[in-house]
Amino acid sequence: MARTDKKSEVSLVKTKERRAGLRSSIELLGINPVQGKKVVLKPNFNTADPYPGSSHPETLRGLIEQLNEMGASGITIAERSGPADSGDVMELLGVYEIADQYGVEVVNVDALPPEEMERVDPPGSHWKEGFLVPRLFREAECIVAAPCLKTHQFGGVFTMALKLAVGIVPKAGNSYMQELHSSSHMGEMIAEINTAYSPDLVVLDGMEAFVEAGPMTGTRKSAGLFIAGTDRIAIDAVGVAVLKELGSTPGIMNSRIFDQKQIARAVELGLGVDSPEKIELLTGDSDSAQYAQKIRRILNG
Repeated sequence: MARTDKKSEVSLVKTKERRAGLRSSIELLGINPVQGKKVVLKPNFNTADPYPGSSHPETLRGLIEQLNEMGASGITIAERSGPADSGDVMELLGVYEIADQYGVEVVNVDALPPEEMERVDPPGSHWKEGFLVPRLFREAECIVAAPCLKTHQFGGVFTMALKLAVGIVPKAGNSYMQELHSSSHMGEMIAEINTAYSPDLVVLDGMEAFVEAGPMTGTRKSAGLFIAGTDRIAIDAVGVAVLKELGSTPGIMNSRIFDQKQIARAVELGLGVDSPEKIELLTGDSDSAQYAQKIRRILNG
């Protein structure tokens, strides 16, 4: 696929205040992809484990409020958990209560009927027969993705913007997760799911990170930051650089960022930037700017 020299802008905000950091990370981008559109919000509710095992409830509230202020005409939270029941997980996390508070719809991907699914089989795919995804994501006017910052002990190495896409593939009545987790091409398959949808905005909550184990529980470190942008490769590259700065697993520390399987395959598929030099870090204060210099050195290393 043809490459361009166009850079991807990624905001990086060092903060002690979750709501303020979230807001600043979006405002620094200087874009408003949600105005007048119905937004599908894709959080991280893999399990009911507390943040960063799942999206922080205050981040969810803050995002909903921010999207409403930006002029979204409606918001639908759509997610699939696993291995636990998706509805139970969202109930335990208080998602339905938050949705009622803000007048937001909630869609359990595993509860959607077959007629609301569409099969996707990317060229050169490592999936045996492709995979199903909800038409909700395929036909969305606007998608906002909200990943966390963490390692993944079950084969993904890390789980951020690209890995978040696994939650759009239904678990109920299918063997996709068995196929994914038993494959030696798990990283590539994660990237391939991302061909099925394209977020208009990605906001990564990096207030805390799992630097070992994950995605449910793990060794925590405070990162105190938010990362935002529109390019999933750029977001994940910056996120992996943050894990390197914090000190993480051999799978993170001993591999060049763009050699990571998820990222390398996503580059092949043309899903975003193909080198760290094409990532432009945006900051709005001295603390963030100083930290961005550290991250830039790691990205280029």
